[in-house]
Amino acid sequence: MAELPGSAIDAQALDEAVRFTSELIRIDTTNRGGGDCTERPAAEYVAERLAEEGLKPVLLERAPGRTNVVARVEGTDPGEDALLVHGHLDVVPAEPADWSVHPFSGEVRDGVVWGRGAIDMKNMDAMILAVVRAWARSGTRPRRDIVLAFTADEEDSAAYGSGFLADRHRELFEGCTEGISESGAFTFHASGLRLYPIGAGERGTGWLRLTAHGRAGHGSKVNRANAVSRLAAAVARIGEHEWPVRLTPTVRAALAELAELHGIEADLSAAGPGDLAREVDALIAGLGPAGKLVEPTVRNSANPTMLDAGYKVNVIPGSATAFVDGRILPGGEEEFRATLDRLTGPDVDWEFHHREVPLQAPVDSPAFRAMREAVELFDPGSKAVPYCIAGGTDAKQFSRLGITGYGFSPLKLPEGFDYGALFHGVDERVPVEALHFGVRVLDHFLKNSGTSH
Repeated sequence: MAELPGSAIDAQALDEAVRFTSELIRIDTTNRGGGDCTERPAAEYVAERLAEEGLKPVLLERAPGRTNVVARVEGTDPGEDALLVHGHLDVVPAEPADWSVHPFSGEVRDGVVWGRGAIDMKNMDAMILAVVRAWARSGTRPRRDIVLAFTADEEDSAAYGSGFLADRHRELFEGCTEGISESGAFTFHASGLRLYPIGAGERGTGWLRLTAHGRAGHGSKVNRANAVSRLAAAVARIGEHEWPVRLTPTVRAALAELAELHGIEADLSAAGPGDLAREVDALIAGLGPAGKLVEPTVRNSANPTMLDAGYKVNVIPGSATAFVDGRILPGGEEEFRATLDRLTGPDVDWEFHHREVPLQAPVDSPAFRAMREAVELFDPGSKAVPYCIAGGTDAKQFSRLGITGYGFSPLKLPEGFDYGALFHGVDERVPVEALHFGVRVLDHFLKNSGTSH
């Protein structure tokens, strides 16, 4: 693909995006939770790549080994607000026996880079490095200041990463009003369309601890106050609950654009409370594969994930514990709390084990418009659309600084490549050509974006 006039991207930048992805994958930064992770080797690798081209990275730690890297690229227009570009360095665990290749090999085979982090999200880290190094070599500068942040601990609570940076080092992000990171601008093939969903919101995180209380006793005796039974009943009620539809502005925009692209007439504004769920579910079904982009984000959710009870088969314990992964839409917390109170009942207590805010970002902003234009420029005939991210990212923590977050880590993917399934999945991988596309799109967007675009 020919570069646009004024592009700093050359063959070296494209090669570096692939090489850096592979080499970062080989640095095992598995985050097992509870503080069990060491990102420092990857952070030092990133800092060295930045310093090689004259940037001045700062390494910051809340605890030994839990290292973050921050650097600033100065723009040409001092009147522009700064843009944060962030990616995390940690990855979720991977079991080598389940994989076709070793998950930390970083193997490049048949035009694909394999390994844990290839999608989530060492690929984006590598593309960022490749772009800013290409700028340094060519003397290119963006319009606005670009603040780079490579973070620790995103795959757990972010307490050692973006949370630490936002709370303790806010001066490094001075002037930043918007940010971009993972989970957006990937090719989604649907009904002959090439869609690029750009993240413009996230559901809030509500990880819950449930504790059931009862009467301890012998397993052979009748016990109407069995903590395990009480917990199991509450967990079953939570797992089976049908949450009502709640449409945020981002999801409404996504449904409207997807419906138009599919030739479907959709006016949800006239739907009454009793009809909204039926009409939304019917619309999502009518969108075919594209419905998967919005289906997880039209409701709050709560999925039981962990159980812990008892210590011997013939002993009824006095308490039992469960954990639930709750996700909360903007404006949906009151409903979430009231529903959990009802579903858990009088014999089960619940509390937030970890909690982060939901996010919304405008889809009519100059930044969103520039992202849309950049993607469609390098993939003519495609359509960028807004969507709400079902999970969470470091954008939640950076929102404490007043930074509006978008999901934008561009990848052009072939039909049949299941991007979503590879997040935390087996045989995680990314095509080389997808990395090349991402570098070109990021270069164009980052150089040209601004609040007056």
